[in-house]
Amino acid sequence: MDARPGPAPLLIACALGIEHLALRAGDRGGAGGPVTVLRTGMGPKAAERSVARLLADPALAGAAVLATGFCAGLAPGMHPGDLVVAEETRDPRGAVPCIGTELLVKELVRTVPGRTVHTGPLTGSDHVVRGHERSDLLATGAIAVDMESAATLLCAVRAGERPVAAVRVVVDAPEHELVRIGTVRGGISAFRVLRSVLPAFFEWHRSLLLPRR
Repeated sequence: MDARPGPAPLLIACALGIEHLALRAGDRGGAGGPVTVLRTGMGPKAAERSVARLLADPALAGAAVLATGFCAGLAPGMHPGDLVVAEETRDPRGAVPCIGTELLVKELVRTVPGRTVHTGPLTGSDHVVRGHERSDLLATGAIAVDMESAATLLCAVRAGERPVAAVRVVVDAPEHELVRIGTVRGGISAFRVLRSVLPAFFEWHRSLLLPRR
């Protein structure tokens, strides 16, 4: 009998129904192990509760965790449909370094050609960021903001040592600001990009399973 452990699972966490729909629409298989796509609900508290509950399942012990969905870009010149690969996520409780950023950038450029990919810190917020708050957050060095990634990754690493990453699609930027949370300006573009990113996530996951030289 083969007693070797199976491939490590992958947990992909998003907040909104439209994000979950995009990911499900783009799932054609090809992951290096079992994959769970979790809709956490909106906001850091909902994300933390949902991720903690799921990672308590022994079947997800050691699972790699990737936070994804839409975000607000902070830098001038960002556009809906741009991609953000976090080098780290931040919130008032601290920062979590991300793993495999360079590989994710490479795979996203290949998977979603023509889209700009930005890298840098991704900061967390408990509300939709507007107006002067953007420039205040940009001054901290962050390039984008969302409400769940930081909480998701912090919860994940507190539950046990594991690889974590965050990839977000810009749906809201300084020159393309949301009117309200239910309005997705540039939403068709962002939805199509999010629907296309799973192959890059699966390549990232497979790379984690390869023997280290």
